[in-house]
This record gives sequence, C-alpha cells and structure tokens, in this order.
Amino acid sequence: MKKNNNTGLHEECGVFGIYDLSGNDVAPTVYYGLFALQHRGQESCGIAVSDTEGPFGNMDSRKGMGLANEVFIGDEVEKMKGNIGVGHVRYSTAGESTIANAQPLVLNYAKGTLALAHNGNLTNAPSLRRELSQTGAIFQTTIDTETIAYIIARERLKSESIEEACGKTMDRLSGAYSTIIMSPRKLIAFRDPHGFKPLCIGKRDNAFIFASESCALDTIGAEFVRDVEPGEVVWVTKEEGLQSDRSRCIEEKDRGRCIFEYIYFARPDSYIDGMSVYESRRLAGKYLAMDSGVEADLVTGVPESGNCAALGFSMESGIPYEMGFYKNSYVGRTFIKPKQTMRENAVMVKLNAMKEVIKGKRVVMVDDSIVRGTTCDRIVTMLREAGATEVHVRIASPPFLWPCYFGTDVPEREHLIAYQRSIEDIRKIIGADSLAYLREERLPEICNGLSICKGCFNGKYPVEPPTEDIRGNHDE
Repeated sequence: MKKNNNTGLHEECGVFGIYDLSGNDVAPTVYYGLFALQHRGQESCGIAVSDTEGPFGNMDSRKGMGLANEVFIGDEVEKMKGNIGVGHVRYSTAGESTIANAQPLVLNYAKGTLALAHNGNLTNAPSLRRELSQTGAIFQTTIDTETIAYIIARERLKSESIEEACGKTMDRLSGAYSTIIMSPRKLIAFRDPHGFKPLCIGKRDNAFIFASESCALDTIGAEFVRDVEPGEVVWVTKEEGLQSDRSRCIEEKDRGRCIFEYIYFARPDSYIDGMSVYESRRLAGKYLAMDSGVEADLVTGVPESGNCAALGFSMESGIPYEMGFYKNSYVGRTFIKPKQTMRENAVMVKLNAMKEVIKGKRVVMVDDSIVRGTTCDRIVTMLREAGATEVHVRIASPPFLWPCYFGTDVPEREHLIAYQRSIEDIRKIIGADSLAYLREERLPEICNGLSICKGCFNGKYPVEPPTEDIRGNHDE
C-alpha cells in the first residue's frame, strides 16, 4: 500500500438535497443546509440546481475551494434558479484537494444530466475505475463520486428509471456511500447496506429534503421525517412524492455505522438512526467515570467534541464541570487543515487554557480521541502552564489500532500513537498524570445497541478491507 503520511483524524463530507414540489427556488435553502453541515468538510463546497419545468437537463452548478461563505459571495446564490438542488461540503478522504474534485459532480450523458453528491469511500473503487476505463470512460477527477456517476449512467441505459439504475449500481459498489442524486425531474438518495454514513429525510411545506445530519433540517425549519435505512433507495417525484425501495436492506446485526459519527463527527444536536449524538457523548463520559474514576477538583472538555463527554463524566463522578478552555470560534477544526504544520499552529490559536479556572487544581481533561498524540501533548502542556497541579486525561473512545477505509482518514498503523505502545507508554508521551480510554465493550451502549463499525479499534470490518490504498495522500 502507498503510505499516507497525513496522520491526523480527518472529517468526512456532508451532503444535502431538496426538491420543492411547489416550484420555489431552492439554492438559498441548500446554502444554509451546507452551513449547518460545514463541520463535516471545509476544503470545498458546491451547489447544483435545476428547474424541473424548464429545459430538460439544464443545470446551474457552482463550486469552489473553501467555506460556503467564501465560495458563494454576494448574490450568487440568489441568481441560481431552480426548484430542485443538491449541495456538498468536502474533506478529501480519497482524491486530491483540488477544485476538479469539488462536488456536486455534474455529468451529461445519453439520458440527460445528473448531479451527484457523495459521502464515503468505496473499497472497490480502483478495480471499478480500471473496468470503466477499459470500456471507454475518461475520468476528469480522482474521486469515487465519478465512478458512481459513470456506473449509474450506464445502468440507466438498461433500466426503466433512474432509481432502478441506482439500485443496480449499489449491487456493484462495496464500502461506504451515502449519496444524493439530482436528475432533471427527480431527487434520489441511497445509503450503503451497512449504513456507514448517516443520511436522513426531512419535509418543509411541499418540499422534501435529504441531508447527512438532522441538524441541517433544523437549520432550514424542516421537520425530521426519518432516516434513510441502510441499503434503501428513496426518491421524490412531483407526481407521487416520496417513494422507497428497501430490497437491498440487510439485518441490523450485519450493519456497521461509523462509531465516530457518535463520538466526534456529527453535531451534538443531531440524531443518527434514532440516537441523540449528545446523549451518546454524555454516556461515553458517564462510563469513563464509572470505569476509570480519579480524585480531582474539576472536569473540563476539549472543545467542542469533548464537552459532552466531560459533562457526563462530571455528572457521574460528582466532580464539578468547569470551562477550562476558551475556544476561538473563528478558527476551523484543526485536523481539517491540509498540512501538518498548519494543524499544529492552529491548536495554539484555537484554544487557550483559562488560568483562573485551572490554577492550583487537579484537572480531568476529557477528549474524544488520540490519534498521533501531538495535539493531546500540547493541550496537556497548556493546562500545566496554566497552573494545573495534576492532569488526568480521559478519552471517550478506545485506542486507535487500525486504519479506516470507509471515509475517515485514520492513518496507517505505524502512525497511530497506540500502535505497539501500552497505555502507560502513551501517558508518558503526552505528559499526563494518568490516562484511560473508553472500553471497547461500552461502544454499543453509547448508541442504544445499534450495530456499529469498530474496525479502527479491533481490525474487524463489516466489509473486507481493500488490497489497494484508497485513502489518498492529502499533503499535496
């Protein structure tokens, strides 16, 4: 496998789609939906819209590098006319960080035009690309989304409908994919049978919405309808509204949702497959306190994803919860910076320890994970410099021991701090007085018994891992 030297824990992507059956323009709604999903990707974003009553296949697509408010300036969004649209925010888990790889991907083919937005990684992408290339496909990007688009386009020529073509495409894909597709007259969404990535359905007046997280529905004033079932294809038409094909759904015990949606990725105000993300994190902190308690004066979380677990630890242990850090709200997530030096510098800009809270105290510092250890090392040092007499680190996930192939950039094993090191070794490296992780057997308990993927902790994946490195190198 090609080595991936980018050793941080990286974000996934966010997808959003809407079909307003009353004919209202949807681009502003897509824009605000992307704002709500911005935490899922800060490298690039894009919007594509179409008028279902206008010229067949006439789509307006705009995308660029950066945040939504950096890409769409002035009245650009208002100029995009159409009552059906898709949007995407991206962090590159496979494929380079370039404008060519920004989504949605718009494709013209014999049956018209498609716009696709995709979250996840295909484990069989290399073999599919070779097969398509050998039969005439010319790839313009290095992302899995283009592979999905080509297969859908070819299957559509042999199918009665676009939703049937999407189902046949799913039969050929392996790995993680939550995908939204806009055709000239339909909005389609489908989720891989294991349910690695989240995808939900909402409704506002006479409009149907698909989104990565329910928080995006709240932002635009939509009602949560339900989650897209793993393995399900759903579609919206003006004539029949919301329709569904669940023939590819598998049993709950065989599914494998990404546990890090609950631990870290998703916004705490989201619900994923019926489970509150906030409650999952609070429970993680509770179990940390039950299993790895310690005498201390205060509990604090590393903002933002450590805060809920810290609160749970405090509630269970009785140790007061305090705001131990000030977070600069104008700095994006540090792990999402494309170069290692940028990430490390951003840690110091992003966080500052509250000296008046920390000085002279024994501190329990709760965070969501430790990947390389360099960030944790800096934060422990920050607490000591603020006057902490003891720093006890509690991690709301088990140690990373294996890479991820499904859309989360957990690096190769040799780059993981926990690989071939004991917890005591890690404690010494980060400079903590004590260190404890959430026990692996607690993971199902923090998400209400849902079937989850724990491959990055134990090497047991719901899908056979690829023989080729599909994760790319993002230091370019």
